[in-house]
Amino acid sequence: MNNTTENQKTAGNDNSAGCCCNCDYSLAFLVLRGWLGVRALQTGIEKFGAYKTVQKPLLDATGQPDASGAMVDAKVKFYALANYSGIPAGLKTKFANEALLPGFALTAFDKLLGPALIAMGLMLLIGIGTRVSLFLQGVTYIALTVGLILIKQDDGISWLGIHIALVAFALMLAKHNKFTLLKKW
Repeated sequence: MNNTTENQKTAGNDNSAGCCCNCDYSLAFLVLRGWLGVRALQTGIEKFGAYKTVQKPLLDATGQPDASGAMVDAKVKFYALANYSGIPAGLKTKFANEALLPGFALTAFDKLLGPALIAMGLMLLIGIGTRVSLFLQGVTYIALTVGLILIKQDDGISWLGIHIALVAFALMLAKHNKFTLLKKW
């Protein structure tokens, strides 16, 4: 009788552990989807950011403008369509001098990278075509990796490798996607 009771207890414990219906996988996917979505969205938005220098009054120890009327230069970040640059200026020159990188590819990345990242990030966050968005992010990160390999930016290559691994892991968990508008894609 003790054996039967122990078997029932063990079976009961197994059932209670499995009653969640893989919700841990669903939550893991949701967290990963959120991180990758925010990462893509914010990276795309940052392509529209720039800094401008403005003069502000020098403040004294109490936070009041200095009595001498001294001014200091301060950098202020702002976002505008006119600021858009898909590829940072310092890297554009390096890419332009790379023989293995066709000019049309550089132009396409410069024009499309920011809007594409914003679109993929929104798709992931909203839950529209999560698999398609994840796959496109992976392809984008692979293409960016190729560019960074050509200009020997090893740190960036490593970071992109981590992103690709996260995208691949998210694709493996995509079957557990419970919160989506288009589940199939």
